[in-house]
Amino acid sequence: MIGGLGDRLSSLVDKIKGAPVIDEKLVKEVVRDVQRALLEADVDVQLVLDLSKRIEKRALEEEPPAGVPKRDYLLRIVYEELVELLGGEETEELDVDPSRDVNVIMLVGLYGMGKTTTAAKLARYLQRRGFKVGLVCADPYRPAADEQLRQLAEEVGAPVHTEDTDDAVEMAVKGVEALKDECDVIIIDTAGRDRLSEDLIEELKEMAEKVEPHEVLLVLDATVGQKAGDHAEAFHEAVPLTGVILTKLDTAAKGGGALSAVARTGAPIKFIGTGERLDDLEEFNPKSFVARLLGIGDIDELLRRTEEMLEEEEEGEEDVLEGEFTLKDLYEQLEALSKMGPVDKLLQLVPGMGAGRRAKELSKITEERLKKYKVIMDSMTEEELKNPEILNKSRIRRIAIGSGTSEKDVIELLNHYKMMKEVLEDIQSGRIPRIGGELGRVIRNVLRG
Repeated sequence: MIGGLGDRLSSLVDKIKGAPVIDEKLVKEVVRDVQRALLEADVDVQLVLDLSKRIEKRALEEEPPAGVPKRDYLLRIVYEELVELLGGEETEELDVDPSRDVNVIMLVGLYGMGKTTTAAKLARYLQRRGFKVGLVCADPYRPAADEQLRQLAEEVGAPVHTEDTDDAVEMAVKGVEALKDECDVIIIDTAGRDRLSEDLIEELKEMAEKVEPHEVLLVLDATVGQKAGDHAEAFHEAVPLTGVILTKLDTAAKGGGALSAVARTGAPIKFIGTGERLDDLEEFNPKSFVARLLGIGDIDELLRRTEEMLEEEEEGEEDVLEGEFTLKDLYEQLEALSKMGPVDKLLQLVPGMGAGRRAKELSKITEERLKKYKVIMDSMTEEELKNPEILNKSRIRRIAIGSGTSEKDVIELLNHYKMMKEVLEDIQSGRIPRIGGELGRVIRNVLRG
């Protein structure tokens, strides 16, 4: 959903920026493009029509403030209306207070929505903010539910508690009691059902009464589309929700329908799942989310990720943006970026890099390819690493044989090197804005070789 809708909306931005004149004809074209993009993302037809009318009315009737070009004001109108569609500017933070003895979070939802994986992702998210997190299995019905949670807890390095009983409420109560002295936050992975039945409602109500959670978060799979709104309303009536987590938003063609439908219920969307990695959980902020869809980028999110990574890394000696960019620099840079998350998701955060040929090429870089690139570079001489331009056909053949890879693999590495070098040259020349100040320092540290 993010990729498809983002591609369509960023193309719309390019159309507005490249238009010789902003007139009624262009406004109507823009409105049609917005309609098409949102309908393909499964947003409710009536919501799309209402939004289209507001964009057209504002674009044709409102006068831009003094000094603001019409094209910039039209982009602002589109941005503001999309933000409103996805819940408005107000965002609610997770209610986790370091001064409490313990914070309790209940994750609720039906079977197959991704509660257990989300529990581990939320644990990782909170750990990175300095909390000691524990996980509690409160699902006695699903086979091996406790074992799945135990494996994920081990992966994130969190203590986990399970009870050998068929009483879900007892599992939750005893789990909180067992972990409360060693943890700041306890996440309860509750049991689901195929549907929201009366026995599930009663179970969740009793559990909430006994463990007194500070957060009750509904986990929803974004692939259910517009039905997500009905799910959210039904659960909210049964057990008052404090928020919603939408999973699989990266692959859900119906993600737009899920986002807009849940936003319409008034239940705040607090997090979105954007991938399979345990790091792929993001706070949901409609403003920054829409900015990324439009290709404007999300500097706040990029700053947060870089700051987290820099806390774990020693500062380098030389800024790669200031010197000659070599193959060694490329590997160290990509290794640093990979610690912040998948490259394609990071590119969405950088203004001017969310779409296009280079972004798509760079997004193909995976951990597996990084390992292959390292093996290839280990077969190069120092001179070749420092001056990749000397790599001719015979040298490429020798490197491929020495590394146990193919000539195609070596050429692929060189193509990625050239692509990244182009990006850095664009930053140096100003074609991609070089961000200054403290944020610029942080980002340049990430790009150090």
